[in-house]
Amino acid sequence: ADEVRSILEKKATDTKSGFRKILREQGPKALAKAVRNHQNTLVTDTTWRDAHQSLLATRMRTADLLKAAEATNAAFNGTSDVFSLEMWGGATFDVSMNFLKECPWDRLEKLREAAPDMLFQMLLRGANAVGYTVYPDNVVYEFCKQAYESGNDVFRVFDSLNYIENMELGVKAAVASGGFVEATICYTGDVTSKDPENKYNLDYYMDFAHQLVKLGAHALAIKDMAGLLTPRATTLLVSEMRKAFPDMPIHLHTHDTAGMGVASMFAGAEAGADIVDGAIDSMSGLSSQPCLGALVAALGEKSNVDLDALQVLNEYWESVRHQYNPFEVTALSAAIGSSVYKHEIPGGQYTNLLFQSKQLGLSGRFAEVKKAYALANKLLGDIPKVTPSSKTVGDLAQFITTTKISEEELIKDAATLPLPNSVVEYMQGALGPPPGGFPEPFRTNVLKGRPLKDGREKFEGRPGSELPSYDFESAEKNLKEAFGANRITHKEVLSHALYPDVFKKYLAFEKTYGKIDKLPTHMFLRPMEAGEESLLHLGSGKDYYIRLDNIDGFDEDLGTRTVTLEVNGEKWFIRTPDTVTTIGTSTGGGTVKRREKKDPTVKGSLGTPMPGQIVAVNVEFGDEVKEGQTLFKLSAMKMETEIKAPMSGTVTKVLVEQNDSVEADDLLAEIYSDD
Repeated sequence: ADEVRSILEKKATDTKSGFRKILREQGPKALAKAVRNHQNTLVTDTTWRDAHQSLLATRMRTADLLKAAEATNAAFNGTSDVFSLEMWGGATFDVSMNFLKECPWDRLEKLREAAPDMLFQMLLRGANAVGYTVYPDNVVYEFCKQAYESGNDVFRVFDSLNYIENMELGVKAAVASGGFVEATICYTGDVTSKDPENKYNLDYYMDFAHQLVKLGAHALAIKDMAGLLTPRATTLLVSEMRKAFPDMPIHLHTHDTAGMGVASMFAGAEAGADIVDGAIDSMSGLSSQPCLGALVAALGEKSNVDLDALQVLNEYWESVRHQYNPFEVTALSAAIGSSVYKHEIPGGQYTNLLFQSKQLGLSGRFAEVKKAYALANKLLGDIPKVTPSSKTVGDLAQFITTTKISEEELIKDAATLPLPNSVVEYMQGALGPPPGGFPEPFRTNVLKGRPLKDGREKFEGRPGSELPSYDFESAEKNLKEAFGANRITHKEVLSHALYPDVFKKYLAFEKTYGKIDKLPTHMFLRPMEAGEESLLHLGSGKDYYIRLDNIDGFDEDLGTRTVTLEVNGEKWFIRTPDTVTTIGTSTGGGTVKRREKKDPTVKGSLGTPMPGQIVAVNVEFGDEVKEGQTLFKLSAMKMETEIKAPMSGTVTKVLVEQNDSVEADDLLAEIYSDD
């Protein structure tokens, strides 16, 4: 940060961004006016979200973002031509909990504190919020309200099928929060095509833009997920939108998949776009956004963003990116290119699709996957492809590649084929209707024998409109009973409402291992080896030199290993769960040797209160039991404990036998009741 400030001071740069102050003090309409009155082209930096989502499977940790926050705030607040930092939403919400073992709300609030002057921007999936399904309306409203209170300023709202009813919910929820709302057009196809069959022509996009403006958003955004915009297409679309909406800010986003990004963003700026997206140089290109430094250089006098200050940030991100090599896809540079104009794979899906292909045994066959993706898109009706619709296309593409099925066979036998659930749900209308309607006869064949849970064949209209309101009060009460009143706030209730299973697993991990946000990235991503030493800094005066001394053999009874560490010269012996080793390693059985854990949010989920040995089992599958009835006896630390039924009901599962060794919270039995 000091280096950035020194650069700006030497150049007597006294311009300030000031956009966040306008929003928070005068409101979103004043911000929209300020953007339209701004003389130069504004930029949004996507490094903190879409760039690493597209290149590194969304695995960037909050700790590494925080190290760049002060310098980024100094560099971008020192210019009047940076609009925002895109840093939250999209896939970051569930990945934070599921893979990084972090709280997504903590990320937002910590970065807000570290970069107080910049507008923060998030990606909102309309009625899908930050999830892959539809939610009750009040969940979307509460989520947007909390996001704004926690520090997000700009909501880029889109729907994966450009379905206006889903957009209406997302836009109105974001507007109600007080934030600045960009109603977004998802771009696909080629707007310049003269093909009479081209449904994504200029009339389509202009008609959708007029519908979005009526929803009360403060800006329009064009979201080009796959990098399909050419300079000619960008010029046509932006210039027509500028003529139609002279007072509405236009924000332009693309990916650099075909290498056309900088040229298209420059063309958009020349045609009247107010804001264009880019990523810090070392986090740009390929399936990410175009290079921000190159974009600034291309804009010339139309941008006062300092290239020397950008280079300071670039050097940091260049060093950080090396730590994430496990998530770099070596095949990525070979897989992308101008073929994107044929298959239209979104930039944010490339890394995931490559990983999935490898897991399915399709390594070396990605060219087939790309062709299958184009076919899947055609079969599904030639749709905009962005989460969650892109997942549906990707799932079907993987199915086609794996089974080597033909288009004709797939359509004819759709009723009996084991199609991915996402394809069935899409055809049921779970995401809403696609532009131009569902493809026939494929849809009819898919729906044969696959009714909704309530017996209907398909959804009519917006799926989420049928859902009852979410009971936040009841959910908070249950979560506090399960995890403790001090651990659960309204933000945790929201996380649970959006991702119940992911959230519960995240808290279970935290209960076992504690918070791991202080762990250095190299230790988090790459396990230590015997004899290796590392410095762990946990705060002022809290430095620990840790040496991994030994890892004992696998304990098949407990599913654990004992790890011996030297911490500042002192021996520590820690028994830890081994979630990798299977019995097959030693016996050839191949069964994972670890017990299922109880679900603290389910009353009938009965677990052990502490480690020990089961000395008595007084219940069998199918038994009717009464609340308070003794079902098991546990011997631990020379103390015998009776484990009683937490409720009356039918025993649907018994998972232990007499003399079994158990750990705390291991699931012993499940009880079900109709009450």
